[in-house]
Amino acid sequence: MPKHKQLTLVTFKKKFVIVRDKGWIASKRKGPTGIGQTLESYLGMKENNIALPDLGTVELKAHRIGSSSMITLFTFNRKAWKMNPLKAIKKYGTRDANGRLGMYFTMAKTPNSMGLFLHIDKTTISVRHISGEIIAEWQLETLAERFAKKIPGLVLVSAFSEMRGDVEWFKYDRAQLLTGTSPNIIHNQISAGNILVDLRLHDKGTSARNHGTGFRATEDKLTMLFNNISELT
Repeated sequence: MPKHKQLTLVTFKKKFVIVRDKGWIASKRKGPTGIGQTLESYLGMKENNIALPDLGTVELKAHRIGSSSMITLFTFNRKAWKMNPLKAIKKYGTRDANGRLGMYFTMAKTPNSMGLFLHIDKTTISVRHISGEIIAEWQLETLAERFAKKIPGLVLVSAFSEMRGDVEWFKYDRAQLLTGTSPNIIHNQISAGNILVDLRLHDKGTSARNHGTGFRATEDKLTMLFNNISELT
């Protein structure tokens, strides 16, 4: 079977204009992934990325205009924990419906029920307890590097959506190329609450099972996370 050739940005723009000009299109799949799968189908894509000469490949992301759905930008734990994770769980964790002790918290600058909050200064962000104890800490520069490596660029396609009976229809409206970020952007967007920090770990008895601290954003705030935004249509 021949290998599928990735779309270049030039080819993507030509094909996207054709899709945009079709107007309303019925989803090819039910559920939240329908918007991306339908777009890829009309673009003739089998891979969820586009080839760029200077960035290699960048991800294609389609989103519903007005949607506040969350996406995970990246996960990062390396050398972040200042407190032993299992000790932190036993001290600050809560039990789920099955009685398992864990720390599944979306962190904010306001302390949660366990007294944990997000502290932000010029160069770092950290999870702290109101007692002053530091649980984990990240350098903003390191987070920016992680973000740039994970998502060097993003082709963001915005679409209107509506339900007609039990079928969702899309009207793909615009495409933008988003590139570049910085520690300052990460700082500002975490401060503004546009990037959320999720702790995701639980007690396995003799150790902690850490699913990776997630740095997430809502789809409608994605353009705020990049330095450069260019319209592709």
